[in-house]
Amino acid sequence: MSLFKARDWWSATLGDGEEFDQGCLCVGDVDNSGAGHDKVVVGSYMGILRIFSPHSSTTGAGAQSQADQQLLEVQLQHPIIQVEVGKFVCSDQLHLAVLQPRKLSVYSVSGTAGNVEHGAQYQLKLVYEHNLQRTACNMTSGPFGGATGHHSVCIQSMDGMLMFFEQESYSFGRFLPGFLLPGPLAYCPRTDNFLTVSSTRQLESYRYETLAVATDAESRQDAELPLKTGGKRLTPDWTVVLGEAALDLCIPSLSHASSSICVLGERNLYCFRDNGQIRFMKKLEYNPSCFLPYASVAEGTINLLLGNHNNMMLVFQDTTLKWAAQLASVPVAVRVANFSELKGVLVTLSSEGHLQCSYLGTDPSFFSTPKVDAREVDYEQLDAEMKTLQRVIREATRSQGMTPQSPAQNPSSGWGRGCYRAGEVLRESVGSKPELNCVMQGSKLTISVRPPLAVSQDQFTLEPMGESIRYCPLFGQPVESMSHQHIGVPRVHQSRFDLPLALVCMSSSPAKSATHKITVDTNKPPVNLTAVFPGEPHMHESDGNSLAVQFLSGARVTVLASKTSQRYRVQSESFEDMWLVIKELVQRFEHHFAQQGVKDLRHSFTGPLPLPEYFQTVDNHFQLRVSAHQYQDLLAERAVQFRAIQRRLLTRFKDKTPAPLQNLDSLLDATYHQLMALADAAEENRLLLEQAFVRLRSSTHLLVLLLSLWQGLTPDQTNILEATLLPLLQDTPTLGWEESCDAAVSHLLRSCLSRSPKDQAASLAQSAGPALGLPADTGRLKKHITLLCDRLGKGGRLSLASETNAPVPAQVQTLVRPGE
Repeated sequence: MSLFKARDWWSATLGDGEEFDQGCLCVGDVDNSGAGHDKVVVGSYMGILRIFSPHSSTTGAGAQSQADQQLLEVQLQHPIIQVEVGKFVCSDQLHLAVLQPRKLSVYSVSGTAGNVEHGAQYQLKLVYEHNLQRTACNMTSGPFGGATGHHSVCIQSMDGMLMFFEQESYSFGRFLPGFLLPGPLAYCPRTDNFLTVSSTRQLESYRYETLAVATDAESRQDAELPLKTGGKRLTPDWTVVLGEAALDLCIPSLSHASSSICVLGERNLYCFRDNGQIRFMKKLEYNPSCFLPYASVAEGTINLLLGNHNNMMLVFQDTTLKWAAQLASVPVAVRVANFSELKGVLVTLSSEGHLQCSYLGTDPSFFSTPKVDAREVDYEQLDAEMKTLQRVIREATRSQGMTPQSPAQNPSSGWGRGCYRAGEVLRESVGSKPELNCVMQGSKLTISVRPPLAVSQDQFTLEPMGESIRYCPLFGQPVESMSHQHIGVPRVHQSRFDLPLALVCMSSSPAKSATHKITVDTNKPPVNLTAVFPGEPHMHESDGNSLAVQFLSGARVTVLASKTSQRYRVQSESFEDMWLVIKELVQRFEHHFAQQGVKDLRHSFTGPLPLPEYFQTVDNHFQLRVSAHQYQDLLAERAVQFRAIQRRLLTRFKDKTPAPLQNLDSLLDATYHQLMALADAAEENRLLLEQAFVRLRSSTHLLVLLLSLWQGLTPDQTNILEATLLPLLQDTPTLGWEESCDAAVSHLLRSCLSRSPKDQAASLAQSAGPALGLPADTGRLKKHITLLCDRLGKGGRLSLASETNAPVPAQVQTLVRPGE
């Protein structure tokens, strides 16, 4: 922070929510008062033009309102890009040029003396204007071509065309060669040159005479074509490489003998002579925002005002820092003005519209350090206050938790939503009503779903809401209105819910036969599927004993209900796609019978377990993982070969005595094409692996559900089984599902599912196994999963405690197919 601050002489805040940039500020005697006192002209991107005549508030006039200091305020139709004061009409009067995206307007500002104490009245009169055919970026003015008595205007368009205007007439237009993005533009009167910084990060100089006689082009393409007729191609007079983008470009008028070109870069400050030779360069240790060169009292030097994003205004004499002052805001434009009461005032403008007139200097400080009250400390009072604060903290800690009233309920009408075509957006309300003993403020809602589903926006910031406001994000849950109270401690409330099945499937006609079939039994009389799945009538058969859905992937699943027994069969050509339908069927039965007051509902599965189908999904996933490792090895091998060929070619090219390449270039090209083909194949295999893991996860969920129905597992035991068979949410390059699942299943077989206490004690005493890695095949994993199902079928219990299983009844039979 600077030791000195810029002394505020006059300031004003312009508008509310307006934006300003470096071209929006200029100073000059725009009203031609004759006294030579400057006025401040400000234009904004909102199209508001303001003219000020500042004076100090310490004078007698300052006791009144600041309204008399604003001479004029006019609302224009379009944003104001740049304002300039100059002799734009053939007279000695100064006029105001206003550049807008598609228009250049020249105005005269005049004042009429008032007859009362309220002062003069100022008017803005349009002298002439030009409608531009191209969108303007910036402009510069001056006596182009050595003209006397008036100034011409040069406008740079966004597509790189320099358009020249001489008062009311349009002179000509030229495209800059190699143009990409517009840069700052300035005019040097002594050499009659135009200077700009191109997208190639170099300073370019063009003579006005060269621009005038260059070949005219109607478009950018015409300017790049070869010359077929007379004329000259436009080329710069000289160029200097800067190596960085330029923020601003300025040519101060110091003397008639020479001119200096000052360029403000992103990290450096440059000063060149008018022939392109560099005078000096200053490396900046901060991010600059604006600058202004002006004449120095010392011969052969330049003074510069430089503002930065640290709210600092620095004064340099060439490369020597002479002064530093703190400003109230970050300046984007700076000018030096002479007012009636003070000369050399610093005028700065920020991007938010803070206009400030200040001067550099110091004011004496009359602050003195107050005497410290050296009273004795009352330790008893401090101890009582500490106990009071600790009690408040304990009470706040106990009362700041949030207890949900009930878990999220599955929507009962999510199935019967009808048919949804691809591209349609389904909005489903899934409610969660937590019971809170405190109110919330600054709430954020984060939504997480598992692949292949996705959300368009996963995080929402909730503003204070009334009772009638609801937020219904895509695939999300609405948040009902809540009162807010700031407690200063962040808390998290998590609610897990199931999305409706209609999100991924549509109604279809039932299939009479299928490859995979699973039967679920209940202990209650058969019910009509129309009552269990209320919704569209075309989803069911006329008798209500069957329904079918088709997933967006194309797989069709059919549910058939027996007319005489309490059995329900789910069949499909895709094994893994039956998981969601069976899960929905079990949940709908529980919801249906719970509404009727039935509490002893039981589901069962009589087998056999579909282990062959499940193992086929495991093998498909494993083969894709093996292919991924093979692709990685091949890519590494080809990359080593590619680098070796590059080194040999580089050695040949560096050799002073040329030698034949011996087809190394052809080998390099072939290796490169092999690398690209392997990379494409590896990416395609990665996508297939992600899809295979989703199918594997669905198949595992189905196997867990069937095991829980088969053995009547409790929810805790089901969670243990699910955590064992699904230890990973996704595969990683270093750890996959096969080795993780094998390790988890092996642990269960050695602990709670062990045959005897002796085996269990041996497994506990066994040291840690080898590091997990991709196995050679899936034989060991399939054997362990089959053994897990066999021991569960013989009465094994799943528990996190290290307890040995009780003796198994002899009459319990396994439902695993023979030979597995």
